[in-house]
Amino acid sequence: MNTPPVIDWVALRDQFPSLAQPVRNGKSLIYLDAAAAAQKPWAVIDAERGFYERTNAAVHRGAHYLAEQATVAFESARADVAAFIGADVAEVVWTSSATAALNTVAYAFGNASLGRGGASSAPFALRPGDEIVVTEAEHHANLIPWQELCARTGAVLRWLGLTDAGRLDLSNLDQIITERTRILAFGHVSNVTGALAPVADLVAAARRVGAFTVLDACQSVPHLPVDFRALGVDFAAFGGHKLYGPTGIGVLYGRKELLAAMPPVFTGGSMVEVVTMDSATYVPPPQRFEAGTQPTAQAIALGAAARWLGEIGMANIATHGRAMTAELLKIAEIPGVRIIGPGPGDSNVQGGGTAAGLDRVPVVTFAVDGVHAHDVGQVLDDAGIAVRVGHHCAQPLHRRFGVAATARASASITTTPKEIATFHEALTQVRPFFGL
Repeated sequence: MNTPPVIDWVALRDQFPSLAQPVRNGKSLIYLDAAAAAQKPWAVIDAERGFYERTNAAVHRGAHYLAEQATVAFESARADVAAFIGADVAEVVWTSSATAALNTVAYAFGNASLGRGGASSAPFALRPGDEIVVTEAEHHANLIPWQELCARTGAVLRWLGLTDAGRLDLSNLDQIITERTRILAFGHVSNVTGALAPVADLVAAARRVGAFTVLDACQSVPHLPVDFRALGVDFAAFGGHKLYGPTGIGVLYGRKELLAAMPPVFTGGSMVEVVTMDSATYVPPPQRFEAGTQPTAQAIALGAAARWLGEIGMANIATHGRAMTAELLKIAEIPGVRIIGPGPGDSNVQGGGTAAGLDRVPVVTFAVDGVHAHDVGQVLDDAGIAVRVGHHCAQPLHRRFGVAATARASASITTTPKEIATFHEALTQVRPFFGL
């Protein structure tokens, strides 16, 4: 029997060089903005730098030594990421970001609707009156591509709303997802409320009507063990920079039989078989969706991040995240602070819900009465505390809760209870600072 490793979460911080630097007036940095971009450990930094130092070459193109080494490292990284998300290597497509991955799926459906891809792509074609369903909690990257696809095809956009607690409202699920539904796109975890979507219920509803499912997993893969096959989704997307990897790299997961039937979106070099002056044929996935020069260094570094996280153990990270969530939610005790999303009184947060409390991650968004979110962020920044302010690319969700902007504190594997206690104390000073 394997004994899970005991993780020294405080010592883990030493692996992140960016966290060692002093910030405002020499204060220690308390980084609570991992939901926007996680800091990078040496394992990731060294992997990206090592590629440029030793094996910099174009992949899948040259026959020389460096090209061979680069290609091996590039494809090994694909295998590492595939194992991390429970996928086959043929189901992992490199993109420049999660946004690019989601747009790739949307544009592939659009191309199929134009008759591109032949008979195999016909199941993806949309017609006027077909429906695409999203949720009111979506990041703009999982909303606007579907708005645009509807505009191009005549499909109709519908959505599931939110409860006052910030969870998806499934009370009218059968009225929203109907025989007209062709695509259901939803976030695994809201980047605002931190709430985990009821994936099993949503996938089952989509399957009943033969709809495709598209999962935005940006906020789940850094916090929870994720197996896309086990979740049963057809497509999924996430970005490297939230998973302790570099910027400029994202992942599109697609069931391999679906990727094999989908028409490409980006065209050019590296994704073709035979090209004439009149036409072209395309290689199988995943390369079919990887036209042009690849983000090789970034992919290799993301593979290193997946291996590094695997050594720590995502179950351990989930346990740490639950503890940090409980600490962050204590800000609800501060007068004038309103949490947007499930609060400390939510039964699921306390562990009484599904998956032993794994339906909430340490992403806590809040509003402070009488103080604009940007001012909240500035006061916290003066204390050395980094949080995100704004609408977090989720304007419809903010409109649902009657606020234009909020502040968001999001923990990572380097976050400690002591740091959150300092954040809590600083937050108590915000309203008095403005004379409230």
